[in-house]
Amino acid sequence: MLVELLVALSLVGALVVFFLPDSLAPKATLAISALPFGLSLYMYAIFDGTGNALMPGSGTIAFETMVEWIQLGPYTIHWHVGLDGVSMPLVLLTTILVPLAILASWTPIDTRESQFYGMILVMQAAVLGVFSTLDFFVWFIFWEGVLIPMYFLIGIWGGPRRKYAAIKFFVYTNIASLVMFIGFFGLVFGLGDSISSLGLPAITAALRAGELGALGPIGPETLVLLSFAAMFVGFGVKVPIVPFHTWLPDAHVEAPTPISVLLAGVLLKMGTYALLRYNFTMLPGVARELAVGIAAVAVVSVIYGAMLALAQTDLKRIVAYSSVSSMGYVILGLVAYTTYGFGGATFQMVAHGLISGLMFASVGVIYNVTHTRMIEDMSGLADRMPVTVGAFLAGAFGYAGLPLMAGFAAEFFIFVGSFQSEVIPNDGMAVMTVIAMFGIVIVAGYLLWAMQRALFGPFEFDGEEAISLAARHDVVPLVTLIVLIVALGTFPNDIFFDMIQNAINPVIEMGEVVQSYRGGA
Repeated sequence: MLVELLVALSLVGALVVFFLPDSLAPKATLAISALPFGLSLYMYAIFDGTGNALMPGSGTIAFETMVEWIQLGPYTIHWHVGLDGVSMPLVLLTTILVPLAILASWTPIDTRESQFYGMILVMQAAVLGVFSTLDFFVWFIFWEGVLIPMYFLIGIWGGPRRKYAAIKFFVYTNIASLVMFIGFFGLVFGLGDSISSLGLPAITAALRAGELGALGPIGPETLVLLSFAAMFVGFGVKVPIVPFHTWLPDAHVEAPTPISVLLAGVLLKMGTYALLRYNFTMLPGVARELAVGIAAVAVVSVIYGAMLALAQTDLKRIVAYSSVSSMGYVILGLVAYTTYGFGGATFQMVAHGLISGLMFASVGVIYNVTHTRMIEDMSGLADRMPVTVGAFLAGAFGYAGLPLMAGFAAEFFIFVGSFQSEVIPNDGMAVMTVIAMFGIVIVAGYLLWAMQRALFGPFEFDGEEAISLAARHDVVPLVTLIVLIVALGTFPNDIFFDMIQNAINPVIEMGEVVQSYRGGA
């Protein structure tokens, strides 16, 4: 019942915070958020899961609960939760970033505070549900539930164009959810009587056994391709991948910076996590058939996202487009279908969550003090804000893949795995990987340019009084994230990668057997 306790602590905590006076809400919310963090840390310490949660018989699901809930037509809905080596790191990432984002909110948020902090806890509960639920019906409730608090967090506490950004975010992701929903239920209806529930393990087993039939005039070969494409697009919007990325910069720029930390650090991982579970675990044969197109999308996202970042003058937009580029590496690792590629993609989700969180938090501290994010409006901050500038530099080096940092380990795993991959004949994946590696060069270029302009050189503000030392509660999240990034980069296997490999190896092994869905397994 530990997973249920995680979600309950967040929801009950949110209810308590909503009724607190604004003066008590910040510190009370921080204390409440420490409870899920402590519990998740304990769960990580005693974690004993083996195998993949969607593949019955591959191992043991940790902290599993399965209780029959309701009957939905011919399908039994279960409250089915549990963690494996893919979901456990993401649960821990969520409970780490939420308290840090709450602490970073103390300076910029000064209105309707109890509502703001309550919404963060509601969002945390929904995200934890997404990473731990193994029944599609319940999973979809959590998936859609994330949209509600995020819409209000952007639309109420955001910048001048907050309503536009919030509506754009909601419309994009809601339409994407509908497309994904149609694609998934195409598979469910095509499986017919071979399944009696919406449990993800049962559906995965039926698909891998070749039990998909026709859906009206649509044959199984066409149906599986259409469903894969619909789910890929639906989840790809959340990632986001090019060309479905345009909502992200607006959401980041208008959102309060602590919410940008959670948006980049946690919410984007919902998209890549869902792709891993639904597309690449349930339908490995189709993913291999479409490997050329998927790898091309990944490479375009890497390069195009980096080029867009190079053209920005707003620090937030630079970091936002960097996320598009970084998520491209995740897609490249997934489609490689090798231990290091698939495992590196999962590792990159955690690494990017920490690094992007550090970058956005650093930008937020700079904005709190200077009241600007525009590069042309600032210069020489290094002498005035050494800790914050050092944190920004650390985040930039993490993005650029500096050794002994989490970003280097993640990208190294992905590149090794992609070079080893044979999903594209004639060394096609090796070529794709070489092209994607140029993204690191572009990242280094635009980050060095931004740092040289904004952080170094002569001090150019109207008066020294415009710059003051950042508050201690603003600096603590920065230092904490740097320590975590270095620890994860220095000891990747000991902290997460061995756990991840245990969960993804069954997917890789089965993917080598199921070369194509056409004609069955």
